[in-house]
Amino acid sequence: DRNLTLLQTQIDEANQRLIDTVGQGGANFVQNAILGPLEDKRIAVVNRIATAIGRTADKPQGLEALAPCALDAGGIADTGEEAGAEDGAGAEDNADAGAEATETPAEGAENGAEDTGEAGDAGAEAGAAGTISCPDVASQLPEIPATAQAEVDRNLTLLQTQIDEANQRLIDTVGQGGANFVQNAILGPLEDKRTSTIDRIAISIGRAGTKPTGLEALAACTLNQ
Repeated sequence: DRNLTLLQTQIDEANQRLIDTVGQGGANFVQNAILGPLEDKRIAVVNRIATAIGRTADKPQGLEALAPCALDAGGIADTGEEAGAEDGAGAEDNADAGAEATETPAEGAENGAEDTGEAGDAGAEAGAAGTISCPDVASQLPEIPATAQAEVDRNLTLLQTQIDEANQRLIDTVGQGGANFVQNAILGPLEDKRTSTIDRIAISIGRAGTKPTGLEALAACTLNQ
């Protein structure tokens, strides 16, 4: 229930970001700055839902296909059928507000392919894009219980993957947006994803030992020019 509520909160935040950034960026701004980061956050939450169910029953498969969202004709990204499935009252409220959810797995796959970029272009544009620097999490962890080691390792690897993806997005969006584009479209969403991943690391350690506190301070990253 907490994670279903979080899915709606993420959509609400994305709709607010649409409002706050009207007129910013180029043709791909909404995809790169709002829909792409929203999909990433939804994947993490949907996976947590599947994991929670899988602890005491068969873990559902393929829920990641529900992660991509789309922009409706009125310029609003939100829940629609998903909201109806999760919470009938919530869906009705969104309908009254003029919001309509459209989830398109096929478009999500296309957008993922676009985000990957061309290897040659990446090499040529890397200097202009700069790189992202994040605090090291592994060195700040306490002794990791043996039963938590595998999960911690997976999430530490995910932290690096998130940085790599953010650096690729820097390359793919060179020249887009205004003064706050990198913060709003790349560093902000990266911090959100790192916060969730770091929290999972702390929880996994806490199941068999003392849960570390204050690790969320390591979530924020900076841009090196």
